[in-house]
Order: sequence, then structure tokens, then C-alpha cells
Amino acid sequence: MSTTTTNDRETTRRDKAPAGERVADWADGRLGIYSLAKANMRKIFPDHWSFMLGEVCLYAFVIIIVTGVYLTLFFHPSMNEVEYHGPYVPLQGQLVSEAFNSTMKISFEVRGGLLIRQIHHWAALIFLAGMFAHMMRVFFTGAFRKPREVNWVFGFLLFVLGMFTGFTGYSLPDDLLSGTGVRFMQGAVLSVPIVGTYLAFFLFGGEFPGHDFVARFYSAHVLLLPGIMLGLIVAHLILVVYHKHTQFPGPGRTQKNVVGMPLMPVYMAKAGGFFFLVFGVIAVISAMVTLNPIWSIGPYRPDMVSTGAQPDWYMGFSEGLIRVMPGWEINFAGHTLVLGVFIPLVIFPLVLVSIAVYPFIESWVTGDKREHHLLDRPRNAPTRTGIGVAWITWYVVMLIGGGNDLVATHFHLSINAITWFVRIAFFVAPVLAFIITKRICLGLQRRDRDKVLHGRESGIIKRLPHGEFIEIHEPLNQEALHTLTQHEQYKPVEIGPLVDENGVERKVSRLQKARARLSKGYYGEQGQIAKPTAEEYKEITEGHGHH
Repeated sequence: MSTTTTNDRETTRRDKAPAGERVADWADGRLGIYSLAKANMRKIFPDHWSFMLGEVCLYAFVIIIVTGVYLTLFFHPSMNEVEYHGPYVPLQGQLVSEAFNSTMKISFEVRGGLLIRQIHHWAALIFLAGMFAHMMRVFFTGAFRKPREVNWVFGFLLFVLGMFTGFTGYSLPDDLLSGTGVRFMQGAVLSVPIVGTYLAFFLFGGEFPGHDFVARFYSAHVLLLPGIMLGLIVAHLILVVYHKHTQFPGPGRTQKNVVGMPLMPVYMAKAGGFFFLVFGVIAVISAMVTLNPIWSIGPYRPDMVSTGAQPDWYMGFSEGLIRVMPGWEINFAGHTLVLGVFIPLVIFPLVLVSIAVYPFIESWVTGDKREHHLLDRPRNAPTRTGIGVAWITWYVVMLIGGGNDLVATHFHLSINAITWFVRIAFFVAPVLAFIITKRICLGLQRRDRDKVLHGRESGIIKRLPHGEFIEIHEPLNQEALHTLTQHEQYKPVEIGPLVDENGVERKVSRLQKARARLSKGYYGEQGQIAKPTAEEYKEITEGHGHH
């Protein structure tokens, strides 16, 4: 006989934990989520607008994945020919591939299909633009230094894989524009000596265009490349959390702490709002600006080339290299070597590799093996900043070369004149950009030094008793003084005496000499301006005062 009363049952029901808490307890007992969350949910992240560039990339990637899944439900990656009978009248009755036909169906017959297609394409462009801007922020501020060299390489691989994922993506509709781009790539592959023909046959399953390349590009575009990129993003974020976030210098900020907001709830709330902001901007752009209108371009035909065919901006560098290269050919051992295509095909990956290994080169040149969690102001690293601006200038010049036909028609210029301008600027423009940028950085360093020693110009003019007019300078506060003087100034690596204490000549390798010369270029007299010392500041402020 049960003796449980109604009041006992009500008390038990009240004491019972809520359903959500019971589920959390169940999960924590098996996965250890609570201890993991407790250790990381209060992790501090610094607040600066430039840190949002990485978030733009992450959110754009999420949008790409979500919209890509939707598009795969309706896309048919096949080159089999079918007759078009869709609502777009000018193409009625034409033979097109199933890939083109399904893309037309997505654009005109699937509810919201064209908008999703536009969002997918725009998100890809913004992802790569965000990656470019994010990498430049990391580069100019020195955020790639120890212990983040590996994370720099991960970011670089994400950028490169994003380029090839974008290329395979805009090749899938099998329209005349994308087909022209694929034909361009096939010609570049054929220029590789000895193995070029085999590589082209492997990619296309026979003579171009074959019947397999859309299906092969589709597999790479939706499975292989995104899977690798997703793994790299996860690894990238894990390292960001493990190494802690970098921060700009300021009072209270050291190499051993992080000043900012906790991950929960402040940072997560801001990040969530920023995601919807990014998604909204991409959606508005996609609804207003059309990309790749394949219905007006038409299906791909090997005997036709689209006028004004241009790749997406991130591939313009490689196309510019090939367009402006002279059409050199030589015969070697019975083989024709198309140097006009092969040389740019070698330069392009070499440029990419140089970007990937730069952190290791700078570490070797400076000999700095310490950990860095405070960022540099770009002006305080004139040589590095000059190199970055020179690279961007080089990229812009090659982008002009990649669109030389459109530049010629829009500005009524000679395409030959543009080509020769790009050929000359290829060698001259980066050098000029480096020199000018370095001089600007050194000038800004001198200005900072003057502000520390003499204060900030107040705009107030004072007349002295003897008639002279001077401007009153206001001394900087401690925060501004710290910001302008906290950076380290390295000394160039010295080879040392060439003869030891016993008079024996010491052997110095060419590599050591090269390192010493590079180090002098980075941190020699022409590479940085000596920041004011405490003694100089005390002497001026106490001895002469601020006018």
C-alpha cells in the first residue's frame, strides 16, 4: 500500500530540475562540456574594428556553405546535351548541356533560385576580399610572428584554396564566359613541358572540352576543396583560442595579458549581430547587382569566345601575367616550349609561396625568436610595410593587365600601349611603391618623435614680448606617450670580426652575409628613426618646457 501523499508528490515535482538543466547534466556527465565551457566561455577578446575582417570571412564562408547546399539540390553536373525548353525565349530549342540547363532552371524556375545563386557568388567574392584584407592586416601589424607562423600558413592556404574553389564554382554553369576561362586554364596547363598534355588529358578526360570536366569540377567544388577549407578554418580558430588574440599596444596591455571583452555574453552577442549584418549586406547586394547572367551570355561552344571575358578579381593577377607576357616560343630537343605562357605559370605560384614563407624569412633576418602578442604600428616597421605595399601595387598592375581590353575600350586607349605600360610597371611600380612607402613611414616616425618631445600642436598662437609669434604645444598624456614609445627597436645582425683573437681568418658563408645585409636594410640607420629616450624627454620638458 502506497503512503505517498499529494503534498509529497508536489514537493518532489518542485525539487526536480528543469528539463534543460537535466539534459545539460546528462551531456556533461558523458562529454565533459561544463568544464570545457567554463574554461573558454569567459575567454577575453580585444575590441578593434580591424579584427572584424576575419569575422567577415567566417560569416561569408557559412553563407557560401548554406546557399551551396541549396543549389546542389537543383544542379545537374553533366555535359550531356539537351534541348532547352525553359521560359527564356531567346534560347528556346537550342542544344545546351544539362549543367547549363539546370542553372537556367535555378535562375528562372526555382523559387528564390536566382537570389540564392547571386548570394552564393557574392559571398564567395566577399570571402576572398575579406581574406585578402584580413591577411594584409595581419601582415602590416606583424601578427604573423611567433607563435602564429603556422596560423599564417593556414590562412594563406585558405586564401589559395578559396581562389581555386571560386574558379571551379564559376566554371560549373558551362556558359560561354566560364568555358572561355576553362579554355584559358587548359592552355596554361598545356604549356607545362613534357607533362602538360598528360595533365590536360587527366583533368578533362580527353581533348578539350571533353565530357567530364563539369562533373570533375563539381566534385572538387562541393566536396574536396570545401572539406579541406572547413578543416583549416577549424584549425585556424583553435590556434587563435590557444595562442590568445593579438592586441594593439596601449596602457595595461603586455605580452602576457589580453584586455577586452569576455566571449560570453558580450562578444557572442556582438558576433551574432554582426553575422546578420554581413548576411543582410550580401543579400541586398545580390538582389541589386547581377553577377554572371548566363542567359545573356549563352552556352559554351568551343568555336566561340566571349568578348570582354574576365575572371573574378582574385584570378586577375594570373591572367594579367599571361596577357602581358611576350609570346616567346623556343624549340628544345624537338619540343616547342611556349615560354609566353609557361613563365607566368611559374611566377604565379612562386609569388604565392613567397607570401606563405615570409614570417619565417623575417624571423631569420631579425633573429627574433621571442613570442609576440602585441601588434606593431605599420609605421614602426617601414621595410615590412614597404614590402606589403609593393606587393599590393604589383597585384593592381597585373589586374590592369588582366583587363587590358576593357581598360582600352572604356578609356579609349590603345591596348598595345596598355600592355607595354603594364610590362614596364611590372618592374618599376613595386620598387617606387616600396621607396615611397618607406619614406612615408620614416616621416611618420619623425613626427611621432617630435610629438613626444615637444607635444601636440594646439593651434593657439602666442606673441612673445619681443614680437615673435609662436604656437603653443600641449604635452601628451601618458596614454599617448606610451603608444608612441612602447615599440621595440631592433639592432641589425652583425657578422662580427672576420679575424678571431688568434689572428685566424673566420669563414663567413654567403648566407650569413646575405642575412646581415637584409638585417641592415630592415633595422639600419635608413630603416628606422631612433625613438626618444626618457633622458631626452626629461631634458626638454624640464629644461625648456612646452611652447
